[in-house]
Amino acid sequence: MGFGMTDKKADLAGPGIGNYEELEKILPNDYEPLLTPKETMLALFEAKNFIEKTMCKELNLYMVQVPLIVDVESGVNDLLDRDGSRTPVQFHINNDYNKHPVDAQVVQAATKWKRMALKQFGCKPGEGILTDMKAVRKDYFLDHDHSAYVDQWDWEKAITAEDRSLDYLTKTVEKIWKAIKGAETQIQKKFPQLKSKKWPDLPEKLKFIHAEEILDMFPDLPRKQRETAILQKYPGVFIYGIGWTLKDGYPHEMRAADYDDWVTETRSKDGKPMHGLNGDILVWNQVTKRRHELMSGGIRVTPQTLKQQLALTNQMHFLNYPYHKAIINGEIPLSIGSGIGQSRTYMAILKKAHLGEVSVTVWPKILKDMCAKRKIVVLE
Repeated sequence: MGFGMTDKKADLAGPGIGNYEELEKILPNDYEPLLTPKETMLALFEAKNFIEKTMCKELNLYMVQVPLIVDVESGVNDLLDRDGSRTPVQFHINNDYNKHPVDAQVVQAATKWKRMALKQFGCKPGEGILTDMKAVRKDYFLDHDHSAYVDQWDWEKAITAEDRSLDYLTKTVEKIWKAIKGAETQIQKKFPQLKSKKWPDLPEKLKFIHAEEILDMFPDLPRKQRETAILQKYPGVFIYGIGWTLKDGYPHEMRAADYDDWVTETRSKDGKPMHGLNGDILVWNQVTKRRHELMSGGIRVTPQTLKQQLALTNQMHFLNYPYHKAIINGEIPLSIGSGIGQSRTYMAILKKAHLGEVSVTVWPKILKDMCAKRKIVVLE
């Protein structure tokens, strides 16, 4: 069955399921958690330590502190998308009897901050930083894998102009996958019950594929359904080139114009012209039978591609912000980076049905009741 353009347009709005009737159909009815809440925490922190150590070693990163709140005037908060639908939590700090106040925002992601931080921490090309980032995204629909509380490994690394290639991006993503897959193997030694016939392990390797190629394979399907379809073939994929407008007139997904580079021309392995030096890791969640995004990122904009992307998205006024000026003036290094969802990764490794099993946050009563009926232990 073909889909109208309205389906594709609605699909660009981003993540999540629309309502709880729909979610009720998605949550598994035959779920038996493989670990108790205590075992879950023991396994989770073992995985966390393994992934952080492996990423630092493989990518030449070191752990740094990361802000939970930023000054509104800095322009470093992450707007998450192009349409302004997800606004940050903002508050006024009435400092010194309001003589020296600060207007602050809770970060939605540390994407811009960490690129600026490369300069602060004196990172040379080939060296980078890894953070244990916590954020609040208040405009998500709260379902089984979206929460208002976000935890990510936000990392960023200084690179040279020569490193700005699909090959460098691919090798970097392979190293990240080595950390995630390695954590799964390690945890299963301590908790052999995670080896399950019912729910297969993560794939050994990711399939790397361009957004354009996926559209060619499934031209009539909206984006989320294209991703679902490709994951039936390859249970772990990295999709290159997210943000560029594809030949059906829509980008694979809306992408902010001021961090990932999605305009640079590249070529696929068989020589076809493509666009974009960024992408996402998606896996098939064996428990919920849903597509599951683990990572989003890539090679960042240069002065030239920042201007191109801001022009394409009618956001040239962003060039007045300190972060954008720093890129244009070459004051901060060229870089590569990504955000890797921590709780999402734990869900995949520990074979969980719901984010609430691996993180503590707020959920509406309707969702908690739905989970309780299905042996899904939501932490409080």
